[in-house]
Order: sequence, then structure tokens, then C-alpha cells
Amino acid sequence: MEDQLIDSISYVLPAVVVGFVAYYFFREFFQQQNNHQKMMLLSEKKKDTLPIKLQAYERMLLFCDRINPMKLVIRVEPTSENVEDYLQLLIKTIDQEFEHNFVQQLYISDQCWAAIKAAKHAVVNKLKLTAKNSNSAKSLRENILIDYSTNIPPTETATEFIKNEIKKLL
Repeated sequence: MEDQLIDSISYVLPAVVVGFVAYYFFREFFQQQNNHQKMMLLSEKKKDTLPIKLQAYERMLLFCDRINPMKLVIRVEPTSENVEDYLQLLIKTIDQEFEHNFVQQLYISDQCWAAIKAAKHAVVNKLKLTAKNSNSAKSLRENILIDYSTNIPPTETATEFIKNEIKKLL
């Protein structure tokens, strides 16, 4: 009886050892395969989304350029001599540009979106402040051009941030 038990153990023990080795080997193999598939899918996804992200960053660069106060006052002419009317026209133009590009936040980083929003708000606030010291729409335009000829517009900061984000993507 003992001989039978020892014979059984001598047959079963190597099979159990081989089974455990096979189990760990196949588990590692399948994990590596799974990781490889995940990497391939991630690579494929990045390849597909990179052009969309780059396009969003391009659009936001264009937005910053379009709301740059120096270019904005040259592009948007006053319809009357009233300072408040011209200020509202400038703010309306900025808001329309922002709304047109609002969905781009899906494709850019949260920090970049925050920088763009901060630049927009800084431009609007500076326009309001400059309007308080202006007598007419023409003087508002001149004051904005004079002010930003010596100071860097907030849109430049956002533009630099966007460029750095693009460098990280590439």
C-alpha cells in the first residue's frame, strides 16, 4: 500500500510541478501579449488623434491672434464715435471668436485652455480699463494701439503656452 502511495506521488508530483510551471509561463506570456496589444491600440489611437489635437491647437493659435488687441482694433472699425458702442463691439467680436472655438477645449490640455481663457479675460478687462480713459471711439483705438505698442499683450503668453504644448505632442 505504501509502495502504491509512493508510486502515485512520484507520478503526480512531477505532473503538478510541470502544471505550475506551465501555468506561470502561460500567464506571463498572455500578460505580455495583452500589454503589447494595449500598446498597439494606444499607438493607433495616438496616430488617429494627433492630427485632431494639432488642428485644435492651430485653431487656438489663430484665436489668440484674432483677439490680439493690436490686430483687433485694426480689423474691427468703430460704427460710431461712442466709446461704449465701440467697446461693446470689440467685446462682442472677442466673445464670438471664443464661442466659435469653444469646442476645441476637448482636444487641448486643461492648462492650455485655462491660459487661453485667462488671456481672453485679460484682453477684455484691459479694453474696459482703456475705454474709461477715452473720449471717443477713435481715441480708444489710439489708446489701445499706444498701450500695446509698449506692453506685451496677454495673448502672447497664451500663444507661447500653446507652442510649448505642441512641442510636447511632437
